[in-house]
Amino acid sequence: MPPVTSDAQGKRTPPRGITRGKPGPPRQSQAREGGAQTGQGRPPGAWHPATMCELYSKQDTLALRGKHIGSEANDLALRLAQQFTGHQDVITLDHAYHGHLSSLIEISPYKFLKGKDVKKEFVHVAPTPDTYRGKYREDHEDPARAYADEVKKIIEDAQSSGRMIAAFIAESMQSCGGQIIPPAGYFQKVAEYIHGAGGVFIADEVQVGFGRVGKHFWSFQMHGEDFAPDIVTMGKSMGNGHPVACVVTTKEIAEAFSSSGMEYFNTYAGNPVSCAVGLAVLDVIENEDLQENATRVGNFLTELLKKQKAKHTLIGDIRGIGLFIGIDLVKDHQKRTPATAEAQHIIYKMKEKRVLLSADGPHRNVLKIKPPMCFTEEDAKFMVHQLDGILTVLEEATGTKTESVTSENTPCETKMLKEAHVELLRDSTTNSKENPSRKRNGMYTDTHSLLSKRLKT
Repeated sequence: MPPVTSDAQGKRTPPRGITRGKPGPPRQSQAREGGAQTGQGRPPGAWHPATMCELYSKQDTLALRGKHIGSEANDLALRLAQQFTGHQDVITLDHAYHGHLSSLIEISPYKFLKGKDVKKEFVHVAPTPDTYRGKYREDHEDPARAYADEVKKIIEDAQSSGRMIAAFIAESMQSCGGQIIPPAGYFQKVAEYIHGAGGVFIADEVQVGFGRVGKHFWSFQMHGEDFAPDIVTMGKSMGNGHPVACVVTTKEIAEAFSSSGMEYFNTYAGNPVSCAVGLAVLDVIENEDLQENATRVGNFLTELLKKQKAKHTLIGDIRGIGLFIGIDLVKDHQKRTPATAEAQHIIYKMKEKRVLLSADGPHRNVLKIKPPMCFTEEDAKFMVHQLDGILTVLEEATGTKTESVTSENTPCETKMLKEAHVELLRDSTTNSKENPSRKRNGMYTDTHSLLSKRLKT
């Protein structure tokens, strides 16, 4: 279901958890049928036919391992890389998040920078290839090469200290870091440097795979036919809410892991219920043409949001592809100062309008738009209409200008305007203290609006 729903009378109903698509009933019968199978493993012939044909055609080069959750998949990916290369060190991107296991928190600055932990010696953090507010921006002559050379420098510094790189890991499009789309050519150059150092490239597709970008089934395919990761992890969308994940790698890497004598075993890996759910998801994506829908509705939504950017000064950047979109909110366009409190206020007010959003990025000022793939143009229009109204009232409250003149507010909007002004002033004083660990690591304060705290209670 989309982030907003309607009852029989057309009235918008309270938001609910997104667990399955709107167009059809849940594929429970297929899951039950899978549960009736004996044994833990699913017979290969019961997989999606098109998937099996593709797998058989690649059986000499690919190896698969079934998992329960995306964190397990990324954990195994690290083990595969370290066993294959004989090295330990990992290069990750700033603000990255790859899972909740201890091994993954260690390589996720999004997590360890927020707590009291410090970066481990074997972990190296490269700048996120963000061309809007990163080190090298859109006016740089070659931001892809510049960001890739930062990885090269990390490799050289590590080697000079006697350390060796096992892997570079990154989401094909960074989610928690603020919906970041790497510049064209970045991954190819990084892969060249990593392979030259004897390491492997891990693409984390847990949040961004399975057709979300529309044009391609896998997000890493956006980076061109001349780029292919050594290891790919997937989950989340793979089961549409059901816990199932997978690791795909080359035959050589898989054999190196097996030959070590360290057997990998998971009681639930490859169980028939999860395989049946995965099969149903593939069927729905194909039969309901959800990948094409992601392209069409994503383009439509992006155009609507670009019109809002021209109208509202709070919107600094609209970026994304398919149904993976970020709205970077700023207090001023020249300095690109993050509008953190404003973002949290918008999230709360959008919830009142029955639209669920969240914010992320190092300053938590980027509104994340990652709806289910059955999201429609009608849903997109409703969401943008609500966002437009909230931005208009908020900008009037804070004294910023919009394209149009100040509107005549309804009593409800007038009350909301006063609330916005009071709450934003209160936020600016409440969130003045810096988190010592984030200050130590050169990060901005991870502030939260008072309004956002209500969402957690």
